[in-house]
Amino acid sequence: MRIAEIQQALREEGLDAWLFFDHHHRDPLAYRVLKFEPTQMVTRRWYYLVPAQGEPVGLVHKIESGVLGNLPGSRRTYAGWVQQREALTTLLDGYKTVAMQYSPNCAVPYVSNIDAGTMELVRATGVNVVTSANLIQTFEAQCTQEQYESHMAAGVKVDAIRRAAFAKVSQALSSGTRVTEIEIQQFLLDSFKAEGLFTDHGPIVGVNAHAGDPHYAPTPENSVEIKPGDLLLIDLWAKFDRPGSIYYDITWTGFCGPVPTDEMLNVFAAVTGARDAAIACVKDTVAAGKTLYGYQVDDACRNHLIEKGLAEHFFHRTGHSIGEEVHGNGANMDNYETHDERLVIPGACFSVEPGVYLSNFGIRSEINMFRHETSAEVTGEIQRELLRLL
Repeated sequence: MRIAEIQQALREEGLDAWLFFDHHHRDPLAYRVLKFEPTQMVTRRWYYLVPAQGEPVGLVHKIESGVLGNLPGSRRTYAGWVQQREALTTLLDGYKTVAMQYSPNCAVPYVSNIDAGTMELVRATGVNVVTSANLIQTFEAQCTQEQYESHMAAGVKVDAIRRAAFAKVSQALSSGTRVTEIEIQQFLLDSFKAEGLFTDHGPIVGVNAHAGDPHYAPTPENSVEIKPGDLLLIDLWAKFDRPGSIYYDITWTGFCGPVPTDEMLNVFAAVTGARDAAIACVKDTVAAGKTLYGYQVDDACRNHLIEKGLAEHFFHRTGHSIGEEVHGNGANMDNYETHDERLVIPGACFSVEPGVYLSNFGIRSEINMFRHETSAEVTGEIQRELLRLL
């Protein structure tokens, strides 16, 4: 159980308590942070209050009185809706500020799991509800040494598989053998399985206009042949197929010929320059002992593309948190889709992936970074030149 850790985090944040709530498994974060699986069906609302000091208290429905299992603390029960409101008011009596899985204006959608009605119900008791976003980072986005090592080891394998995929395309082009987007995607999936890696979906393999679609996915219906003169983008992510492993997530691009167009080279230079500006922002800020926020990294990256006149073609955040899920629950490198004011904390793993998406092709350069206590690093290979595949 993590109760002592949760209470320490609450004291560091200056909060009175953390109120966990769920109904029909709507908030997976509650179960992950508390590290418990319900011992029975969850068809009624439960609450679990962890104070900064003292014993936790659960509030459960009488027909599911054992839903909180062996979590520490006492239990109170309710049945009717009037009784629930009275019990919730009593539960929160004496507390001024409590955290919940809520985000003002849904600024951090990853933690915005509490419905508006429940927020109204809790606030009606007189407490001030604040976001648990920073608390969630402590338990969801702070990698252990073992997890860091799993990320690094997965990166070695994924980088090798990425090289093999581009080599396969190159060999097919050189020999005049037909090869398609979906065939390369399947090659990547087969390679993951052979290396003991797992991915939840993807990978992305796209040429030309498909490379200009950030979330394109090849299917038997839309997959096209990869031909000489094409721009090819491959975005792949995977982790070891075992509990607690951390994803590694990268994107590389190549030209199916010896001489890319000037437009392709200019876009590639702009994108990688933006990537490098973000990397420098992270490394320099951490090394200087200054606080680093997600939005600052996005600004550093996006400003470079503004200078190059290409920012209008970069229409997603600079990067995302990486954890046991490829899109984790820590700070995102974002001042575009959202204004992410969360700290990039020691132990955080995240992507930096600027892209420029045009009607005829797109280029994205994605690397992963890890923030240590006093330094930060890129955790894998960095693409410096547009690959030549023929």
